[in-house]
Amino acid sequence: MSEYAIVLNQLTKHYGKHRGISNLNLTVNQGEFFGFIGPNGAGKSTTIRTLMGLIRPSGGNASIFGLDCQSQASVIARDVGYLPSENSYYENMKVRELLQYTADLYAMNCETKMYELSERLNLDLSRKIADLSLGNKKKVGIVSAIMTSPKLLIMDEPTSGLDPLIQQAFFSSHVLSEVQKLCDRVAILKEGKLVGIQSIKELRESGYKKVSLTAKTTIPRDFWGLPGIANYTESPDKTSVSFMYNGNITAIIDKLHLLHLDDVLLEEPSLEEIFMHYYE
Repeated sequence: MSEYAIVLNQLTKHYGKHRGISNLNLTVNQGEFFGFIGPNGAGKSTTIRTLMGLIRPSGGNASIFGLDCQSQASVIARDVGYLPSENSYYENMKVRELLQYTADLYAMNCETKMYELSERLNLDLSRKIADLSLGNKKKVGIVSAIMTSPKLLIMDEPTSGLDPLIQQAFFSSHVLSEVQKLCDRVAILKEGKLVGIQSIKELRESGYKKVSLTAKTTIPRDFWGLPGIANYTESPDKTSVSFMYNGNITAIIDKLHLLHLDDVLLEEPSLEEIFMHYYE
């Protein structure tokens, strides 16, 4: 078995004139929590569906545990739990019947895990799939993906449709804080291409500070004259500004001394703000 759980080698998928993914290269180690981050349309779901053998790549290849994702998809599926971003179920089945159907496909007894996960997510096993809300259908998908105790778990938009209490119980209250809490590394995807791969520790130690301030007079943008300023925003009257800063902190403090300030805040930026910096 390969030392890597996932390998993408120049993975490419084109949809005619529509954007897909282009020449993606990355590896995911076994035992690693790996996040895939990007705005809608960045190519995250396309990459995942190609990994699962649901769509064929236009170029390159991908493997899971050393097995080719196209020619050996059925073998790979035995060891992978998959939660798609959108689910489609047999509407006339009850939740318990559908989950049992999943267990039967894997030839496993998952009853204990099924009840444990359903209780944790407050999922009623006796209800018909057709009567479930979007959030409860998402819960069915989560239980189905996890209850077989797979060697690899791939989840596409796992928190969408879940109410905040369930998100906190099972993941977290926000997708990016979920990444921060769970992931060792993240791949940042933009317009079908890989922007970069970094550890959460590296992102946190990027050196960026968020500066927010309100002054008694307008602050021209060219007032700062410093390298390392990004994500600059200002109020219509230019008396309140905020930005990310990566540079000599003494230099920014010297600039602040020249302003007549009502308020100022220097803090660590959120992961969302760090990621947005990559997209600019």
